[in-house]
Amino acid sequence: MARERLIRIWLAACVAAISILRVAAQPEEPGSPRARTPVTFLQINDVYATAPVEGAGGLARVAALKRQLADAGRTPFLVLAGDFLSPSVASSVFKGEQMIAALNAAGLDLATLGNHEFDFGDDALIARMHEAKWQWVVSNVVDTRTGQPIGDAAPYLVKSFGALKVGFIGLCLNTSEISRNKLTHTRLADPLEAAAQYLPRAKRDGAAVIVAVTHLAFATDRALVERFPEIDLIIGGHEHYPITSTENRTLISKAGTDARWVARIDVNRRPEGTLERFYELIPITSAIPDDPATAAVVAAYDARLGSELDMVVGTTRVPLDAVSVRLRSSERNVGNFVADAIRADAGADAAIVNSGGIRGDRIYPAGPLTRRTLVALHPFGNVVCTLRVTGRTLLAALNHGVSKLPASNGAFPQVSGLTFTIDQRAPADRRAADVRVGGAPLDLAKRYTLAIPDYILKGGDGYTMFADAEVIVAPEAGDLIASAIEKYVAAKREIAPQVEGRITAR
Repeated sequence: MARERLIRIWLAACVAAISILRVAAQPEEPGSPRARTPVTFLQINDVYATAPVEGAGGLARVAALKRQLADAGRTPFLVLAGDFLSPSVASSVFKGEQMIAALNAAGLDLATLGNHEFDFGDDALIARMHEAKWQWVVSNVVDTRTGQPIGDAAPYLVKSFGALKVGFIGLCLNTSEISRNKLTHTRLADPLEAAAQYLPRAKRDGAAVIVAVTHLAFATDRALVERFPEIDLIIGGHEHYPITSTENRTLISKAGTDARWVARIDVNRRPEGTLERFYELIPITSAIPDDPATAAVVAAYDARLGSELDMVVGTTRVPLDAVSVRLRSSERNVGNFVADAIRADAGADAAIVNSGGIRGDRIYPAGPLTRRTLVALHPFGNVVCTLRVTGRTLLAALNHGVSKLPASNGAFPQVSGLTFTIDQRAPADRRAADVRVGGAPLDLAKRYTLAIPDYILKGGDGYTMFADAEVIVAPEAGDLIASAIEKYVAAKREIAPQVEGRITAR
């Protein structure tokens, strides 16, 4: 699978980067080469939470790190490489407003766009962009009403750090991961063509160091530096794990998600023309104290979120049966409801949800459905992924899901868009029979679109058969399952899911 190949690339690249870039994790010696650099880039990307996640990350700690470096005489410049307005439970409520406020407090200096900045449409994005106090650099996203970069962003920027002039471009992916129905007056240009347009301008304006701030797939970043070797540094995002790689002469850095790490990159161009780059991946832990001003903003939005979660989204006319022992061994109405919601979100032929991801272990009564209840149904922060799979792979997934019966098991599949029968007398790997997709018999050779949680895509609950599947919408681009459920309820306003024979046993 592509993800595993990238991880292997990352591991090999980290070893290479240590030797090539002279990674400096130790304290700086006065007069050391890193201490003489005029700018210290601090990189974050794909940040969906303002507060620490499982003890790691937190924008208040990032702000404190920046302040510590400034107090030590450095010139820290905090850069965010896209994906932060969404998805999260808080973003489903505040439409990214909480991220703008926290990043303003943290002292973000520069950002570009990622695919999730478009989740609420281009008008909402522009409103958020105008609330930001930092500089936006967006080279390939154009407002068709003005012909200029969206949200009054700069298409490129040249900034002086002492005697060093640094040129920046900002590139966002233009793939189907951004739904075109959310772009009412926005055009996504080819990122490499935009680079071709603006890199000469940055160099013409005197840039001695070129930095591309990108939210592109790693393969596209590599294609970018292959075509434009004059790029000295890519501060990138989109992949959700750290990547440090040197491609030709260009350093590509991605710092993982939720500010669990900050990539520190000190850069200098010596008088004779030699480029110096010093790299360090800094864990953001409780060893770094919170910046009080940023922590206060985060706490204020957390308090507001508590009341917002009690907002009623819709109504269920029937109780929702989420009792685990039944949910993990048979079709349940709550399973049909969740599977229908993620299939609708993905626009897929079918959906499979592992029953272990549906929580509460209770019967939710008929009546109003609040955001709090919907989050409680699926509290894990998983996202909707869309695959294209053969009927053979789909059958393998169903067989795996029912292989532990009669034992109750979290892998048991709740489904949408398909029906099947469980032959309990058959061998464990051949129990799914009479499978139908959209009412038609399953064709083992046909390719179907399938919506699943990213947990399953990653092999969770033993679903390993998707390792080589074609991924249409990856974990980095999918909607939060809790958000998909909320959108589904809000659109219908009233639900009444039934056990309707999607899964039968003989």
